[in-house]
Amino acid sequence: MCNMWIDVIAEADCPFDIIFVVDQSSSVAAGNFNRTKNFLSALVGKLDIVSGTTRVGFVKFSHDVDTAEAFNLDAYSTVAGVQSAISSLTYGRGTTNTAAALRYVRTTMLTSAAGDRPDVANTVVVLTDGRSDNKSATLVCTV
Repeated sequence: MCNMWIDVIAEADCPFDIIFVVDQSSSVAAGNFNRTKNFLSALVGKLDIVSGTTRVGFVKFSHDVDTAEAFNLDAYSTVAGVQSAISSLTYGRGTTNTAAALRYVRTTMLTSAAGDRPDVANTVVVLTDGRSDNKSATLVCTV
């Protein structure tokens, strides 16, 4: 099933900016976090990053948004660069503040200063176990 999703994204015939928002809360656990990293690395390997058609951004979250390992859409111009950044991600713990993560993406990452292109479609992919700490705040913050 995952490979099918990867192929659909990879076959997109238009430029797009994609930001991955990854849950690193305690309920996800280290093993699943590593599975997520492997999935993202495989997906990124199919994207046309070198030509500039696709730009990739990334942020992880738990009780807070973890900006230390986040990267904006204009940070990497090669597949290898994005994969290396994904590979070096560390797992944290905490609660699941999905609302804060989505707010950060909307207000900080989806800006021209962070590499967002106004003439290119944005895609935000949230990878989580689905247990947001505050469902109503999360719904309000959707991008």
